[in-house]
Amino acid sequence: MAKRRSAILVLEDGRTFHGEAYGSVGETFGEAVFNTGMTGYQETLTDPSYHRQVVVQTAPHIGNTGVNGEDDESDRIWVAGYVVRDPARIGSNWRSTGGLEDRLGVEGVVGIAGVDTRALTRHLRERGAMRVGISSVEDDPRALLERVRQSPQMVGADLSAEVSTATPYVVEAEGEHRYTVAAVDLGIKRNVPRRLAARGVTTHVLPAGSTIDDLLATGADAVFFSPGPGDPATADGPVTLAREVLSRRIPLFGICFGSQILGRALGFGTYKLGYGHRGINQPVLDRATGKVEVTSHNHGFAVAWPGREPGTAAGAVVPDEVIETEFGGVQVSHVCLNDNVVEGLRAVDVPAFTVQYHPEAAAGPHDADYLFDRFAELIEGRGPDGQPGAGRNHSEGRTNA
Repeated sequence: MAKRRSAILVLEDGRTFHGEAYGSVGETFGEAVFNTGMTGYQETLTDPSYHRQVVVQTAPHIGNTGVNGEDDESDRIWVAGYVVRDPARIGSNWRSTGGLEDRLGVEGVVGIAGVDTRALTRHLRERGAMRVGISSVEDDPRALLERVRQSPQMVGADLSAEVSTATPYVVEAEGEHRYTVAAVDLGIKRNVPRRLAARGVTTHVLPAGSTIDDLLATGADAVFFSPGPGDPATADGPVTLAREVLSRRIPLFGICFGSQILGRALGFGTYKLGYGHRGINQPVLDRATGKVEVTSHNHGFAVAWPGREPGTAAGAVVPDEVIETEFGGVQVSHVCLNDNVVEGLRAVDVPAFTVQYHPEAAAGPHDADYLFDRFAELIEGRGPDGQPGAGRNHSEGRTNA
């Protein structure tokens, strides 16, 4: 095997790692984040929520099963860069149609291999997610560091329009059609409309800049706000749209970025987590059932609950209370058991709920798949906890403009 070209990785605080070029030769910049999943690297790479982020894989061996044409969560790789320890020399799986490094090269993704990813991850956990550069054309860390510090930060980044569909499209229900959902694409993953389709839902996927008239024109029974990248504090357009949906009492479900959008629409703030939640092994408590679920996460921001100061003793516990908002009462429905971050909201007086994590879970786990059933119940006319609520059969829905 030919010797690989050398490469360097430089964090914005100056910490430098040396390795070998992996994927495309070149230079790239983004926010350094780590993903703890031991499987699902193809789904990670093609998740639009990783736009402008350099992903560090904590699992040491990456590429073992190659890549295929079925597991992509979008039509391209979105990560800004890729960091692995030991790339597989040969991908071995009956579904494989090619090698991971070849795919990275074809799509121009600059990566680095041979890095001590454990040391890099520990550094990011201690210092927080930060800007980073990877280069296989520059051998001077100081020169690369200067360009890293000139690159844009994730705070203040408005990115959903950059990953959203340009034109609307429809994913048909499987079997008997039950409901129609208008999904606002802020960085949607393919498995979301697939999970809805399995429940008889036809999904109209709409661009991020859609208006309330665009949503209503689909004849939707409910609205979905998708995951996506960037700082939710910049997403004023989607927040305004969510408020329109709430005012009309149209059933609404939001995931991840969509959860933050709904949080803002309800009057709450958002904040940036120290190093975020990214992986497929995060424990979350569902307060409605008392069940602890192992869940898939990819978020660097979260909803700020009134009276809590995240990262302090005062913010160690999420209060079990109902906060009154312009749209009625709201309570925390799900909590991350690692750090007590708010992982879900439930509106008491309007038909809306969210989760901060990924029940579509590609790749796995599937503990939270039931949330799509809760959405169907909400549309049918029952609340997200199965109690009576304003849903499909509620006559106020489309008339209160």
